[in-house]
Amino acid sequence: MTVRLLDPPLHEFLPDITELSVRVALAESRKDHNENDLRLLQAVHKLHEQNPMLGLRGVRLGLVIPGLFTMQVRAIAEAAAARIEAKGDPRAEIMIPLVGTVQELELVREDAERVLAEVREATGADLKLALGTMIELPRAALTAGQIAEAAEFFSFGTNDLTQTVWGFSRDDVEASFFTAYLEKGIFGVSPFETIDKDGVGTLVRDAVTAGRATRPDLKLGVCGEHGGDPESVHFFHEVGLDYVSCSPFRIPVARLEAGRAAARSKGSDSR
Repeated sequence: MTVRLLDPPLHEFLPDITELSVRVALAESRKDHNENDLRLLQAVHKLHEQNPMLGLRGVRLGLVIPGLFTMQVRAIAEAAAARIEAKGDPRAEIMIPLVGTVQELELVREDAERVLAEVREATGADLKLALGTMIELPRAALTAGQIAEAAEFFSFGTNDLTQTVWGFSRDDVEASFFTAYLEKGIFGVSPFETIDKDGVGTLVRDAVTAGRATRPDLKLGVCGEHGGDPESVHFFHEVGLDYVSCSPFRIPVARLEAGRAAARSKGSDSR
């Protein structure tokens, strides 16, 4: 089981700033002050971002808010220890999201290893939890060799990687100009449906090569809607990924295509 540490674009979890501002203003006009709403509005203003998908999220959130990631690591470790005590065989992996440089990963890893050591000492459990990262940013893909020094596995977050490579937000552009791009032949198919082999795919391929040059046993996978797309699954097999993951409803297709890709690969080898 791979557990991704918190990666919330904060705007998806905070109250709407306009709605909250109106509520506070109306309450003040009635001289009916609500201290909770006032504190909440101050917090929302403080955390408000113009482009939250490229803002305070992922590993940045864990580094800026002390204890956030260590709390989650402790919970995962204690759960694994409880399963061991119950004669289970937990195989948990901890995935650190949105890393852009190895220094970020090293800082989080240092804290995580300290927490794991504390849980081992407190429970006596022989915990073996792999620590890895998501490759979701072009810089992470370009420096994959360095990042692999501190990561035991990579999961390519192809949704965010596609957004950052192309420089557009999926939520915004699909309704605005994708239809025109498809009609003009700029896209044969949406890069969010099938992996863009020339751009995003090249980064994935190069990151696989660089990562395994540093750590030959590096476990590699993909997390995103591309993991359930037949053409993309075959590409991921070709570049050497170990697994794909996707939305639940796409799992049957992903399993079928992963099997077909493996069978075709074996057939080519036999020839």
